[in-house]
Amino acid sequence: MTDNSITHQTTGQNANPTAQEDGPEPINQNQFVDYALLLKPRVMSLVLFTGVAGMLLAPGKIDLLTAFIAVVCIAVGAGASGAINMWYDRDIDSVMERTMNRPLPAGRLKPPVALWLGTTLSLVSVGVMGVWVNLMSAGLLAVTIAFYVFVYTIWLKRRTPQNIVIGGASGALPPMIGWAAVTNDISIGSLTLFAIIFMWTPPHFWALSLYRSGDYEKAGVPMMPVVSGIEKTKRQILIYTLFLFPFTLVPAFVGMISLTGGLTIGGLGIWFIRHALLVLKSERSEEPRAMFRYSILYLFLIFVVLLADHALLTTGA
Repeated sequence: MTDNSITHQTTGQNANPTAQEDGPEPINQNQFVDYALLLKPRVMSLVLFTGVAGMLLAPGKIDLLTAFIAVVCIAVGAGASGAINMWYDRDIDSVMERTMNRPLPAGRLKPPVALWLGTTLSLVSVGVMGVWVNLMSAGLLAVTIAFYVFVYTIWLKRRTPQNIVIGGASGALPPMIGWAAVTNDISIGSLTLFAIIFMWTPPHFWALSLYRSGDYEKAGVPMMPVVSGIEKTKRQILIYTLFLFPFTLVPAFVGMISLTGGLTIGGLGIWFIRHALLVLKSERSEEPRAMFRYSILYLFLIFVVLLADHALLTTGA
């Protein structure tokens, strides 16, 4: 049994390496809304943002029609994997208070509908990306969907507290897809964007799990606080936060942004480390909650700085 020094709350969240969700999902009577909820629109928003960022940061040009098709395919692919995730996880979703009102556990839609929708949209999004954009971006989209469904959802999520660490790769791939849509390749720039999100994911979700672990334990999801204890989780949060910091500075060293942009991102990172230290020393749930919320803003601001500084460098060149 784990160390329960942090007060658990039972309005928990289903583990998901691509979502930044912290509030209860509403009950919907409209079937169209239920179909939309199967696609996890909040997850899709993050995927779209980082995917578009990868497209804008990539060297080269892409015409508006191709860019639009790429963005739609990225969004549809993210929604497809979300629908299959809901189909597979409907049993634990029915146990967790935050997810029990989702369309499948609430009985408003039948499980085969989610599986059929997710499978169909997966094939369509990858196929259209391959025909209308390029094969590299289509391949990366296929890997993203497959990794989220088969590696994270089916293999890792219910078996190991490292589910978020390894499974987080699926949430880190969208900027590489956007980059490849422009360049048709993989380069140090796109790998850097991948690394930032990949290293950010564990402290982000472990901060959440510190004050949501009651629901994870009830559903049998082996998040780190449930399996390894509160203190080890807090130490791991700090370790990953420290490892993340140098990765966020790489764009300034490979010419994606200026030194000023790098220093700005560094300042944001120091504040993230401060949150991790407060979590390490605290016995309350407020500090993990504050770190989780800042982590969302932190990732958003990193990409805002990347985009703004890159735009200034490009227009000034």
